[in-house]
Amino acid sequence: MNNNSIRYSLIVVLLVALAFSFSGGKESDFDFYTIEEIGPKQLELIVEASGAIEAISAVEIKSKASGEILYLGAEVGDLIQKSEVLARIDQRTPSNTLSQTQADLDVAKVRLGNADSQLKRGIELHKAKSISDKAFEDIQEQHATAKAQLVRAEVFLENAKIALDDTLVRSPIKGTVIFRPVEIGQVITSPTAAVGGGTLLMTMANLNQVRVRAVVDEIDIGKISLDQEVTLRVSAFRDKKFTGIVSKVEPLGLDVQNVTTFPVLIDIENKENLLLLGMNTEVEIEILNEKASLAVPSGSLRTRKDISFVAALVGVSKEDIRDFLSTRQEDEGFTKFVVIKDTNKGPVLTWVKVGSTDFQNVEVQDGLSAGDKVYVLPSEGLIRSQEEFGESLRERARR
Repeated sequence: MNNNSIRYSLIVVLLVALAFSFSGGKESDFDFYTIEEIGPKQLELIVEASGAIEAISAVEIKSKASGEILYLGAEVGDLIQKSEVLARIDQRTPSNTLSQTQADLDVAKVRLGNADSQLKRGIELHKAKSISDKAFEDIQEQHATAKAQLVRAEVFLENAKIALDDTLVRSPIKGTVIFRPVEIGQVITSPTAAVGGGTLLMTMANLNQVRVRAVVDEIDIGKISLDQEVTLRVSAFRDKKFTGIVSKVEPLGLDVQNVTTFPVLIDIENKENLLLLGMNTEVEIEILNEKASLAVPSGSLRTRKDISFVAALVGVSKEDIRDFLSTRQEDEGFTKFVVIKDTNKGPVLTWVKVGSTDFQNVEVQDGLSAGDKVYVLPSEGLIRSQEEFGESLRERARR
C-alpha cells in the first residue's frame, strides 16, 4: 500500500470516528482534541526528490577532415586516454596535396634564388648607370614577387601538413565513449566544410564525476544551499549510499500541474564507475536537523481565518475572540500564528512567533514558555467535513 492509500484510509477512519462523536451529542460536546505540554524538540526534515544520472560535460567528437572512415579506435564504453587516436580518415587527397605543396615550395625557393642574383647584378649595373631606373625597378619588383611566392608556398605546405594530420582524430580528453553513431567505411563531412555542422563521430564524457538533476518543490528550495551534502541511492545498489554535493540551483522554475519545482544539480564522485548514465536515483536532502528549545505541534497553530471557528469549539467566548482579533499583528500567517493555551481560567488565545519547522513541530521564538499547554485540533475544513459526515450518518439512522 502506498503513502497516498494509507493517508486516505486514515482520513476515512478519522471521519468515521469523529462522525460518531458528533452523532452522540451537541456541537459543544465536541472533544476530539488533545492538550499537549510544550518543551524542547528535535526538528528533523529531509526533502526527498528523484532524478537521473547524467554527465557533467559531454564532448562531441568530429573530424576536421572529410572522407571515408578507414579506422575506428574506440567503441561505446571504452575508456580513452587524452590524445589517443579515435579514428583515421582517408589520407590520399591530403597526402597528394602535401606532395604538391612541397614541390611548389621547392620551385619558389629556386625562383627566389634567381631573383636574389638578378637583384645583386641590377644594383651594380644601376650604380654604373648601365641600366635605366625603370629596368632596376622591374628587377626589384620581380625579387619581391619571388619572395612573396616563397612565403605563400610555405603557408600552403603548413596547411597541407595540418590537413593531413587532421585525418587522425585524437581524443581531446580522458574519458569514456558514451555514443558512437558511425562505422568504418562511412563517408563523413567536416564541420568546416558542411553547413549542417559536419558528421558526429562519437560523444565522450568523464564519468569519474557525474551529476543528478533533481527537482525540488518551491516550498523547500529556499532551504537548500550550495555545497550542501546530499545522500543518493540507485536501484542497482540498494544497500549502498552515494554522497553528492549541491553544485547549482537553477533559477527558472518548472510549472507542472500548478506545482512549481526547481532543478537542483548535484555532483557525485564516481571513481568506481558504479553509477551509469541514465540510472534513476532517489535523493535525500537534509534541510533541517536542530534542537529547538521550545516547540509546539503544527496542529496547534491557527490563522485569523479559522481561529474563530475552532476556538468556539473548545469554549472560548465570541466576545473574547472578537477582542483578541481586534488588533492585527505584523507578519500574520508567516511568522505569527494563534494558539489556544490551556490555563487555570480555561482556554486563552495567544499570539506566538515561530521559526523553523519540520511540519510536525514548529519552533516557538516568542509567546509561550516551557511547561505551557496548548490545544491541538484538526483543521476547520476537516471538522466541517466531519460534521457533514456525522449528519449524513444520523440521517441514515433515522430511516
